[in-house]
Amino acid sequence: MTSGPGRSSETFVSGRYPVTPDGRYFVVRGRLWRCTNPSLPEDVRVLLTAELMRARLAVGVAQKQGDEAALKEEARAAVDATKVGLGERGPVWWNDGAPDMNRHMARTTPYAEWHEGVADPAD
Repeated sequence: MTSGPGRSSETFVSGRYPVTPDGRYFVVRGRLWRCTNPSLPEDVRVLLTAELMRARLAVGVAQKQGDEAALKEEARAAVDATKVGLGERGPVWWNDGAPDMNRHMARTTPYAEWHEGVADPAD
């Protein structure tokens, strides 16, 4: 967590991207991206994050080799499966009935007013 000048203890992902007040999304270039499920045990989160990095590396290797089959069937599927495990895709990890706003522009969501008040360093 960091705060910048004129900010009141806002939360940021990687020290850069603002996180919505409810902790469900971070914002990059005005777009909402779902955060990792905060109730995952730390050891599970670390394991899944390592798997995600390996899967992303496999995507890069397949792209460089021009191997579309490996890219589509294995590497991207592994990234997706890991993101589902982390709670960043698939069923939402909260249980209050709020809809999933993943990948929506913040300005078109209930977070619009909040987003107007935060600086998005990627913009």
